[in-house]
Amino acid sequence: MKPWLGRIERGVGLLLVLLLSAMVALTFVDVIGRRLFNTPVFGANDMTEHLMALIIFGGLPLLTARRGHLSVDLFDRWLLQPGWRPWHKAVDVLIAAVLGLIAWEYAVAVPEAQTINEVSPALTIPRSWMYAFMAFTSALSALLALFAAAPQPEHLSEEAAS
Repeated sequence: MKPWLGRIERGVGLLLVLLLSAMVALTFVDVIGRRLFNTPVFGANDMTEHLMALIIFGGLPLLTARRGHLSVDLFDRWLLQPGWRPWHKAVDVLIAAVLGLIAWEYAVAVPEAQTINEVSPALTIPRSWMYAFMAFTSALSALLALFAAAPQPEHLSEEAAS
């Protein structure tokens, strides 16, 4: 991997860890405030909602590039043979199409949210910038799905080594 790509990946990973830590701290403070002092954090729901969207969609390109999406390895012994490469490309195209559709839907939502001035309920945070971020990261993930490295038969190589 190119050094600058590695730095970007580490930087995004660090940012995601910080966002997740902020979400955990916010939830902790909100629960303690609600249970012990009967005073929840104002807007905690809005902040948690936005942090969760940032974490999920911010990590989506990294996950896609690493082929980290949920998969079932029940048939890997057969599906990871060299003759199945066209099948893997077809699956990659399908994943890219689904992610592209998600990107399209969020891109369509951006001007709609701006037109109706859609905001979060408590803190009135505009939603259009969040939809734009989600559209961008979904589109980037769709591209990465097309160019991700082919799946490797990790457990097959482990068996051969033993």
